[in-house]
Amino acid sequence: MNLFDYLLDNGAPGDPAFIQDGATTTYGELKCMAEAVARSLAESGVSFQDRVGILAENSPFWAAAYLGILKTGAIATPLPSRLTADDLGRYSEAIACKAYCIDNFLLKKYSTFIPAESVLVLKNNIINLKPETAEQGLKSTAGSLSAPVDPAKDLAALMFTSGSTGQPNAVKVTHQNIRANTDSIIAYLGLKADDRMMVILPFHYCFGTSLLHTHLRVGGSLVINNYFQYVEDVLNEMETSACTGFAGVPSTFQALLSNKSFRHRQFPDLRHVQQAGGKLSEKYINELRSLLPSRVKLYIGYGQTEATARLSALPPEKLGEKTGSIGHGIPGVSLQILNKHDMQVQQGEVGEIVAEGDNVTSGYLFPDPSKNPFRNGKLYTGDLAYADEDGYLYVVGREKDFIKPSGYKVMTATIESALHEIPEVAEAAVTGMPHEQLGEAAKAFVVVKQGHNLSIDQVLEFCKTKLPAYAVPRRIEFTHDLPKNSAGKILKNKL
Repeated sequence: MNLFDYLLDNGAPGDPAFIQDGATTTYGELKCMAEAVARSLAESGVSFQDRVGILAENSPFWAAAYLGILKTGAIATPLPSRLTADDLGRYSEAIACKAYCIDNFLLKKYSTFIPAESVLVLKNNIINLKPETAEQGLKSTAGSLSAPVDPAKDLAALMFTSGSTGQPNAVKVTHQNIRANTDSIIAYLGLKADDRMMVILPFHYCFGTSLLHTHLRVGGSLVINNYFQYVEDVLNEMETSACTGFAGVPSTFQALLSNKSFRHRQFPDLRHVQQAGGKLSEKYINELRSLLPSRVKLYIGYGQTEATARLSALPPEKLGEKTGSIGHGIPGVSLQILNKHDMQVQQGEVGEIVAEGDNVTSGYLFPDPSKNPFRNGKLYTGDLAYADEDGYLYVVGREKDFIKPSGYKVMTATIESALHEIPEVAEAAVTGMPHEQLGEAAKAFVVVKQGHNLSIDQVLEFCKTKLPAYAVPRRIEFTHDLPKNSAGKILKNKL
């Protein structure tokens, strides 16, 4: 089945699919808009498995463009909407899209970097084509068949990796990958048609796209807010829109926990909260658990773009007992911890997480044979972890994200965890730097909570109580914020 049909199979025509800025888009309207995209692409000469770029902020337009591309059998290629003009030029040259669906505002910004003959601007046209009623919209699309696909072979999307530690690459995602991962996520979260997700993560990021997939599939709805910098407004909208779900990366929750009113809200309709996209320190997990109403289920997850989106989750009832764990593989996903000889490690021993399942993608658009994580149908994630006596997994860091002071291998995540234990610290990141005596030493970038004071000496003294001498940062730099991509992940390559 083409993903267009799979994703829209359960949405009732008159039910809300999206709510944004007070306006509602129903499933009937969304389907009509997506059909308009598909027709326009076909008329412009886009063929089966051609690449079509999407450049827009989260919106019904973004979703209609994505669904319309899927319907034609072309490959959706979502681009970060906040790229620099130079970066967009490099992306455009590399992916060679046959057409683009671009927000009018962004087209003006980037027009000199995208060939005019390949641009298809659809935003205003599509919105003007919204039918007066959902039923009218369905009549106008009747008889329009989706392109047949081979789910295991044909690509649905090219999804760019976050690029948090290096240059981003595009991951080749099939129709089967998305369907398998969507079914798994729905199963472990227990999503239903009455679920309503507050979406602050960009749809071009695989975590954000998974929210789109899962809620459309069950016939639920999504409230879009592209202004998380105004946390108070997002929290207000969560309440007034009766959101049942919320999802974010570590920096999202650090921002929430710094907001005073968050601590006093009850969110009467909220049922579940999802955290993934990096490791949230145990201090923040415990604080979040204590502030959320007891009825709200907090899911700590783990995933990668190379695995479509999600790989594991910790059951909410295990949070107290297994704080810091990423849990087990979600339905349909097998996770192992292997050593360099591809052998299963012993309990408590650190090795690499290796994933297997129908959600594991087919590889990169630009593969590097010397750094191939896709081997024998498995994904070698590059994340180091160990399992406890009950088989629960604990990530200790990225295989390449470490420093070697005095020859000792120290994961930067270990130092960052220690820094996050300091009550005045809002955010922290650690990189390596040259050092005369140690060869390499830790350099820490620290963001202090608003209204608090912290000195370099206080940070160093605390670290000395938590870390071996060689791992204590040799330089502390206070900063107002840390560089992040549009998904909220810290960009260490910028530090």
